[in-house]
Amino acid sequence: MTETTVTTLESADLQRLLELLPHRYPFLMVDRIVDMDGDQSGVGIKNVTINEPQFMGHFPGRPIFPGVLLIEGMAQTAGAMCVAATMKGGAPSVVYFMTIDRAKFRKPVVPGDQVRYHMTKLKSRANMWWFRGEAKVGDTLVAEAELSAMLVKD
Repeated sequence: MTETTVTTLESADLQRLLELLPHRYPFLMVDRIVDMDGDQSGVGIKNVTINEPQFMGHFPGRPIFPGVLLIEGMAQTAGAMCVAATMKGGAPSVVYFMTIDRAKFRKPVVPGDQVRYHMTKLKSRANMWWFRGEAKVGDTLVAEAELSAMLVKD
């Protein structure tokens, strides 16, 4: 007889993200997280709209979502997952973005796109986490990177 393990995937809507992260508009780069399996994996969603402030200068007449903000969205998704997994009823920790490795930008992201940040934990040790992230629009890979973060109690 085999044992069956049931995994319950969680989600975090915008209100929950505001509890987990210190970021606020205009620097909150994720609108929700779906399919969150603790700190193991999750998918952050960012709906890119023309009324965001970065499009005033990046670039007039040809708006392109900045690559650095795609990386930030990956980091915020991973950070929220870590905080949610370690809260245990207490106050959230502060998440510090530590490293970016192997970052690649494949295709431009434009207003009207929905970016999905697919984050997978590579490892964790003490208060440090390492993740691999892929940003996709539909099935198209638009950016990827490996990131690390450190959680520190307030």
